[in-house]
Amino acid sequence: MEEKKKKSIGFNIIKSDPTDGHGGFGGGSLSLDNVSPVIVDVEEGEAVVDVGALHARSVVEKGIKFLANKEDVPNGKPYWLVWVTIDRKETGPYYAGVTACEMTVDRAIRRGYKLLPEHVNRLDKSIKRHIIVEHMDNRSKEILAKFLQNHDQGMWNRSEPELREGLTRSAQ
Repeated sequence: MEEKKKKSIGFNIIKSDPTDGHGGFGGGSLSLDNVSPVIVDVEEGEAVVDVGALHARSVVEKGIKFLANKEDVPNGKPYWLVWVTIDRKETGPYYAGVTACEMTVDRAIRRGYKLLPEHVNRLDKSIKRHIIVEHMDNRSKEILAKFLQNHDQGMWNRSEPELREGLTRSAQ
């Protein structure tokens, strides 16, 4: 049986709003069409889009049993799952919502730490155009900022100052 693996390297494309022009069924509902999960690998110093994270099935998360107590995974490798929502202004697309969630993974014991309610709430906040990055460590902020800039400098420039400042300001 041949297995095809498809590696997605780009962000989800902005689609037209299917509810434009009418307030019927689906009106006011949230859409995942413009959300991309970005995994920041703190130790490797890289960030990648992994759409599997939308269903907790990213490469990092597969085969891991997640626990809600960080102390239960003392040797966990640090990651950030960052929900990036893209929207469009008159001047072009921009990073509208960016929210980060902490996650650690210890492959040796197949255990990890993450708070699922936090991940769900942050996804919701990203879709609603919030910026929540202040709790990230400086190295992770730098990795994410470079990733977003390298993906599309114009989108970075059109984004709200809150995002650019949040990712370039040192953690307290």
